[in-house]
Amino acid sequence: MNINATLIGQTIMFALFVWFCMKFVWPPIMAALDARNKRIADGLAAAERGKNELALAAKHSTELLREAKEKVSEVIAQGDKRASEIVEEAKVQARIESERIVTAAKAEVEQEVFRAKEHLRTQVTAVAMAGAAKILDREIDAKAHNDLLDKLVAEI
Repeated sequence: MNINATLIGQTIMFALFVWFCMKFVWPPIMAALDARNKRIADGLAAAERGKNELALAAKHSTELLREAKEKVSEVIAQGDKRASEIVEEAKVQARIESERIVTAAKAEVEQEVFRAKEHLRTQVTAVAMAGAAKILDREIDAKAHNDLLDKLVAEI
């Protein structure tokens, strides 16, 4: 065996091996690499879209939070306003009730005064009757009778 023939045979076999690899092995490997590159590119694009969507979602959530705070402020303001209205209504009702109570008390006082006057009239009548009885018991003198009546009138 000659080294040259072996070297030429090995070169031919190497060339056939390279041709075989390029024809049958290389295309599936390249297809797999291209598919992987495409998946990686798609993943990076999706990550970028996700980042943008996250930023938009953060902005949207901030906006929603601001709107919610505004609505809460409005509701609190309405609650405060309604509380003030209720307090004012209660004050008006209390004022009306107090006026009614005062009016009733005045009417009761007037009634008591009327009763006291009636009681006094009854007592004055009794005193007048007692005085008349004394006058009639003592004597029938017109001047003394008039003096006694004047005293009774002065007492009344």
